[in-house]
Amino acid sequence: MRWSAILVLVGVSTLALAQESALTGELRRESERVADACQASFKAVPVCAYTLFTDHPLHIAAGSMPPQNGFGFGGAFVWSKNTRNWRMSWDLDAVGAFSGSWRAGSYMKMIHTPHPATPRIQATHPYTVFNFYVQTISLNKLNFFGLGNNTALAGKSLFGMNETIVGVSAIKPVFEWKSMRWLNLSLLGEVNGRFVDIRGEHGQSSPSIETLYSDATAPGLGSQPGFAQLGEGLRIKPAIGNLKFNYVGKFQQFFAPSSSRISFSRWTVDFDHTYSLYGNSQPGAESQERTGPDSCAPAGEKCPEISHSRNFNGSIGVRLLLSESINSATSAVPFYFQQTLGGQDINSALALGSYQDYRFRAPNLLLLQEYFEHSVWGPFGLKFMADQGRVALTRSDLEFSHLKHSFAAGLTLRAGAFPMVSLVFAWGGTEGHHNIINMNTSLLGGSARPSLD
Repeated sequence: MRWSAILVLVGVSTLALAQESALTGELRRESERVADACQASFKAVPVCAYTLFTDHPLHIAAGSMPPQNGFGFGGAFVWSKNTRNWRMSWDLDAVGAFSGSWRAGSYMKMIHTPHPATPRIQATHPYTVFNFYVQTISLNKLNFFGLGNNTALAGKSLFGMNETIVGVSAIKPVFEWKSMRWLNLSLLGEVNGRFVDIRGEHGQSSPSIETLYSDATAPGLGSQPGFAQLGEGLRIKPAIGNLKFNYVGKFQQFFAPSSSRISFSRWTVDFDHTYSLYGNSQPGAESQERTGPDSCAPAGEKCPEISHSRNFNGSIGVRLLLSESINSATSAVPFYFQQTLGGQDINSALALGSYQDYRFRAPNLLLLQEYFEHSVWGPFGLKFMADQGRVALTRSDLEFSHLKHSFAAGLTLRAGAFPMVSLVFAWGGTEGHHNIINMNTSLLGGSARPSLD
């Protein structure tokens, strides 16, 4: 009788588990993993924290907001599903900062895997990738010093900005031509709707933007219509031994249907060269296109653990970035879509770090970067950068003379699936030095969120 009861209970339990949904089952297994990692022990604290920040489908989301807007903290949900020809994943997240700034977004990734077996992502195989996204960000503090390469610190003002981006992007590898496979050529495309709202920022030590500038000196300040933004491009990523190339060229069109006065186009070339000192790449470098911003591993796979390996890794790199805008004689490039140099830009990219964030802004930009990164012990590393660059109001003024320069050195932390954290001291410009702390918003270098400029 006892064994019959046990068998009945086992049967009922098995039936209940079989009937639970895939999401319910995954949530149950996550709660078990969290309970196991967060056992009542001081030694379990690091493992518990790591699990809470990286597990799926729910985990804590954290990362730096764009410069001057603090550190964002919130939650994320990740989910995925495989079919015969596609691997699909969804990321939803929302974070807020003590500054009042916040970001919320939904991101879907579709990877084409036309193989007879169950889709499985292989690092060496090229895949067509589609990204769908809806994101809104609200930033309460952004610097504006005026336009051009020779603006003064006395012209500093502040503004706030909301931007909603709705769109899709695609990466299509071209591997049909066997003789060209060594180029690792891909076609790039994007279609976005961009909706911006600019507001003044009062009650700060610096004046609000509208008190110093007008629509003539800051195009787009008076009104911000919706934009339809298209983009096309090419990328090649060949490798010669330990030397890896990442060349990107793209052309973007920004159309404001209700106001052609601020419609424009922009072309960009980005030539990056990286030499791996030990023949290996940085952790997560190959996963960027295959995982969402809140994912650290494909569905069902365990996130990389924090390693204390004594194996060295390091790289030396040189980068050239050139971007130019094209507009008619009766139109102008809105200041909020113009790229910047100085400290970090609105996408948290470091360039001319010794200057204040967003220090130089104009429709045209030239940047040279030399960098060195090397592991020291376990997840800790050293980083050194040298930058030379300038912005220009007209394309004819964009040249390799009168470049601003800056140096930066600091520590990096790459702990398993955690985002990279960097602590940098920058110096060498004409306006003093700058301390910069940044935590990447993507787990393990997952796919980036859409660019804000």
